[in-house]
Amino acid sequence: MTETSRPAPIRFPPDPFGAPFRTECDIQDCEVEGAIPADLSGAFYRVGPDFQYPPRVPNIPFDGEGHVAMFRISNGHADFRSRYVRTQRFQAQRDARQSLFGTYRNPHTDDPRVATVSRGTANTNIVFHAGRLLALKEDSPPVVMDPRTLETLDDYWTFHGKLESLTFTAHPKIDSSSGEMIAFGYEAKGEATDDVAVFSVDRDGNINWQTWIKVPYVGMLHDFAVTPSHIAFLLIPMATNVAEMKKGKVHFAWDSTLPTWFGVMRRGGDGKDLRWFQGPERCATHVMGAFSDGSRIHVDVDMAHKNQFPFFPNLRVEPFDPVGAQGRLTRLTVDVSGPAKAYDMKVLYPHVGVLPRQDDRYHTHPYRYGFMPTLDPERPLHERLAASPMRPLNCYTRFDHVTQQATSFFVGSDSGLGECCFAPRRKDAAEGDGYLMGTTNRVLEGRTDLIIVDTQQMQAGPVATVRLPFRLNMGIHNLWVADGQ
Repeated sequence: MTETSRPAPIRFPPDPFGAPFRTECDIQDCEVEGAIPADLSGAFYRVGPDFQYPPRVPNIPFDGEGHVAMFRISNGHADFRSRYVRTQRFQAQRDARQSLFGTYRNPHTDDPRVATVSRGTANTNIVFHAGRLLALKEDSPPVVMDPRTLETLDDYWTFHGKLESLTFTAHPKIDSSSGEMIAFGYEAKGEATDDVAVFSVDRDGNINWQTWIKVPYVGMLHDFAVTPSHIAFLLIPMATNVAEMKKGKVHFAWDSTLPTWFGVMRRGGDGKDLRWFQGPERCATHVMGAFSDGSRIHVDVDMAHKNQFPFFPNLRVEPFDPVGAQGRLTRLTVDVSGPAKAYDMKVLYPHVGVLPRQDDRYHTHPYRYGFMPTLDPERPLHERLAASPMRPLNCYTRFDHVTQQATSFFVGSDSGLGECCFAPRRKDAAEGDGYLMGTTNRVLEGRTDLIIVDTQQMQAGPVATVRLPFRLNMGIHNLWVADGQ
């Protein structure tokens, strides 16, 4: 190797979101405060971006390599394991001992040596279906991992070669009745294409239905909604901007002149009945739950008025608006039997938060309870007004859509909470009866905990806290898989 080709020394620039974790490790019998419930047995998975090498060009925190952490819980004990996802990108950089990929979802900024290597990071979400643990990033097919060891088994899973789309959503929906996984891919035929593939995978892991649709403009379709009869998409004005990409910028730019579009189609059909309902400038990326009522479909999302991501630029040279970025749980409703018109919006609660979840046993069906990380309502007003999705949220809130009541657990003013997921107390427990699980960064102590909160006693605090002796990388989404699944 010549001096000119020698990789630069490994030095990471300062990062306001924290230094990368860059560690793969195992801990048997983590320290536990309180008592892990005896009826809780399974695995809690968490995935997020963790830079393997210093970025070769300016980048955003969402573009680190996928890093999965697992807390294996059984008989009151918790073991910990962490592994990088062995994507094609990870392996290419490991071999070169340096970063080879440019800025977020922008192949124009990559090293020419990786022109034929998948850019997928598998760093956004993790789901369990047909016995496979799938690590997901919406610009590429899934990566298959062993759910027990976290070993990477397939770095480019195309469902036995049947996946026609070049992309796969980070948020597939698993029908709690049929076991089908419904999914889609946007920009499915390549960069900036307006093609969307919509398909389903049976409980054995085989694609059993597929159709193709078009979108009004090419932009972010991060999450979607599924009911027994409908599939719905929310297209937000986080538009793909190839001109800016060729200048070295990230894939998206927020265009405040564009409307949102709420598209609804029949599930299992050919997509020709797809209808788009127009709405004003809004930002919403995650669905709590959805259900159909005859010809009406209702979708609950965390919706804000403006761009919620300060690292995605505003195209119109508008400053980032932290107040306009505040998300509140909002119900979107349309009647597909009526004349085309704007979709209806109703804010359900005053709480500010992001990353809503539900009891996964009620996916695609009418549901009563939802959960979301929120801001402490007792926090000083000036701090709440300055909050954005990138500032720490310090409550887990349980929402009862029947009584319209909300109950919160407060983690403390010096800690930030990640997404929570729900674990039922028993397989046959009533909806929402169980535990919320999620990680919290102890800012002053420089470490991460897994907390377990009883949903029937939210204000009592955690029934158990699993303590790690270090701080994990930034997490995005997580998953609970009970023993027996």
